[in-house]
Amino acid sequence: MTTRIVELRRGILKKNDELAAALRQRFATAGVLVLNLVSSPGTGKTALLELTLRQLRARGAHAAALVGDLETDNDARRLAASGAPVLQINTHGICHLDAEMVTKHIEGWQAVALAELEFLFIENVGNLVCPSSYDLGERIRVVLLSVTEGEDKPLKYPGLFNSADAAVITKTDLAVPCGFDRDLALRNINEIRPGIRIFETSAKTGAGMEAWLAYLTEQARPS
Repeated sequence: MTTRIVELRRGILKKNDELAAALRQRFATAGVLVLNLVSSPGTGKTALLELTLRQLRARGAHAAALVGDLETDNDARRLAASGAPVLQINTHGICHLDAEMVTKHIEGWQAVALAELEFLFIENVGNLVCPSSYDLGERIRVVLLSVTEGEDKPLKYPGLFNSADAAVITKTDLAVPCGFDRDLALRNINEIRPGIRIFETSAKTGAGMEAWLAYLTEQARPS
């Protein structure tokens, strides 16, 4: 039974990787920077993404978002208030997005032409385990850590932090009342993923957004 489960998992991941490779080529041809945002529930992904979409739009950039949740379109409706095109993906109990879901929803997304976008954000389902195994064709995987979660999340969930290209510490306005040890958090992140780009932000105050937006602009430039 164990052997069969392992073989089934390998088959699923192989199919996913093939679809993700096709997506990555499609995104590269369109010239759109795709970012996969991953975190545990309640980290503030949606708040950060909402502010990011608003500020990118204010600067004349074209951005859109795919939003993954088990149920409801609450986050999609919230993000749509930014003026950016947003599409909900409901997984109906599945704890992560996969490349097949992304492919299906992009192909049916009449409101968006990839070639007209500079940025496409994929807000993954809130989970620090399963999303680490599923490539969505993104160029950049971003892991978020809230000051309300504690400093040891990178050590508890090394797979996701090790697979990320950038890390964002969120809700920094709550760091003092939460007793957040910034130096320890940075040390833990770098222990798992040495040299990773780290951004410290607050969607409430706007702190750290300039550095985050500068990074996005830098990454979106043709190489």
